[in-house]
Amino acid sequence: MNATSRNPDTLAWRQLLDLASEPYRGAGRFAWHFARGKLGMDPVFRHLLRHGLIAPGARVLDIGCGQGLLASLLRACGRGEVAHRWPAGWAPAPAGARVTGIELMPRDVERARAALGEGGDARFVCGDMRRVDFPACDAVVILDVLHYVTHAEQNEVLRRVRDALAPGGRLLLRVGDAGARRGFAISQWVDRLVTRVRGHTVPPTYGRTLPEWIEQLRALGLRVEPRPMSEGTPFANVLLVAQREEAARP
Repeated sequence: MNATSRNPDTLAWRQLLDLASEPYRGAGRFAWHFARGKLGMDPVFRHLLRHGLIAPGARVLDIGCGQGLLASLLRACGRGEVAHRWPAGWAPAPAGARVTGIELMPRDVERARAALGEGGDARFVCGDMRRVDFPACDAVVILDVLHYVTHAEQNEVLRRVRDALAPGGRLLLRVGDAGARRGFAISQWVDRLVTRVRGHTVPPTYGRTLPEWIEQLRALGLRVEPRPMSEGTPFANVLLVAQREEAARP
């Protein structure tokens, strides 16, 4: 065993990966392999936990939730064996988070429900983000899906997200920076490939440059912090941490 594999952060993450992917064994072989690969290789999930971007007990809205990977990961964070090995340098574990997932593709919703069930800390809605009502929430997560609708529709979804967020709540929006042409092109190609592998039709996409995304969020009154989110990948992904202002004090 090398020094990296003995690192407490690495050991804790491997345990979480095992716990979060295990429920998908009951949802089919593809669902389990996809969970292992996506959670293990995509840097955004580990970043969310390490930096405390989802608070303990938070009401989370996961738009474009797929087969419910974020819900499974957050559920694993509440397991007792995880609490004993949680890295000292990480923010507190988001134990007790409750997730509402919205997903357009019925097949993915079926996998989510088969793996995680319904009710309690996770429920899944099969519907279009442009039309489904958004519940009041403390955090909204949108990873790599907003570019599938037109710019006008993106703006409307973001406005409704802002309205659903509690004062001080966060939108965690990962986008591709269309200004980084090579990385953006690669990410779009991989995105289309994964969409086909998951058994879905590939719709057209509507990208924006990073300054354009930030400008739109600020126009909605959100404070925005961009964070590079392509570590270990050839993509041009950025995580936009956008926070709604706290309610004004009387």
